[in-house]
Amino acid sequence: MNRFLNKMERKLGRFAVPNLIFYVLLGYAVGALLRIAAPQALYYMTLEPYYILRGQVWRLFTWVLMPPNSNLLFIVIMVLFYFQLGQALERAWGTFRFNVYIFGGMLFTVIGAFLLYGIYYLMNGVPAVGMGGFFTTDYINMSIFLAFAMCFPEMQVMLYFIVPIKMKWLAAVYAALILFSLLQTNWAGRVAIIMSLLNFIVFYLSVKDFRRVSPKEIHRRQKFKAQMRQAPTRPGVTKHKCAVCGRTEQDDPNLEFRFCSKCEGNYEYCQEHLFTHTHVKR
Repeated sequence: MNRFLNKMERKLGRFAVPNLIFYVLLGYAVGALLRIAAPQALYYMTLEPYYILRGQVWRLFTWVLMPPNSNLLFIVIMVLFYFQLGQALERAWGTFRFNVYIFGGMLFTVIGAFLLYGIYYLMNGVPAVGMGGFFTTDYINMSIFLAFAMCFPEMQVMLYFIVPIKMKWLAAVYAALILFSLLQTNWAGRVAIIMSLLNFIVFYLSVKDFRRVSPKEIHRRQKFKAQMRQAPTRPGVTKHKCAVCGRTEQDDPNLEFRFCSKCEGNYEYCQEHLFTHTHVKR
């Protein structure tokens, strides 16, 4: 899986959307405004296979604009919270892998909707209408949270701006809520939940060699960066320089650099070219 993603990144990495979480959350904001200004429009935006198969193909995309069924204050808090989570994951994984994770969750959700539609049709002999309520972005958001919690389990957040709690304990609560939802809902709801979280299950848990986003590796990088900041430097002399693009830490203090073990020689690369460059062979 990791090797496959590396090959895909070399071929398609240039098409990745930087800061994707911003556009996802911007869509929520548009949906929230529509709920206030024209609530009837939301009826034509849900992920309904019955209507999609009858020509309303825009529903394949507009369902991601549907905001959570909550008040405006909660939506604002959620947007701010997930914006920080998404940015942190994109920095840890890279733009391309974060894009795959988000778009993968959306794709699995669409597949789940049509799968459920087909099962219902085979069991009852009539097409199902009104399934769009099962398929929302709620569990895609939850997959972002779970991935962040696994990368940064010791990070502490303020629950309700008052109670300090570590991410790993919040993730345990989320997992318990998911399990409870699976037990108390019907089989249609179970299909929707599992398919919406399939990006987390497949993309994250099945990548056994995904060491650079493991908590241990992230901690090592943070420690390394702290040591580098403390090291004295001469004016005009940089510590790091990418052998592909030539960028240094002076161009962007958030850039991370690594030496490639497969290149023959002392070649260092930035985070965007570490897995996409052509290895140097003598």
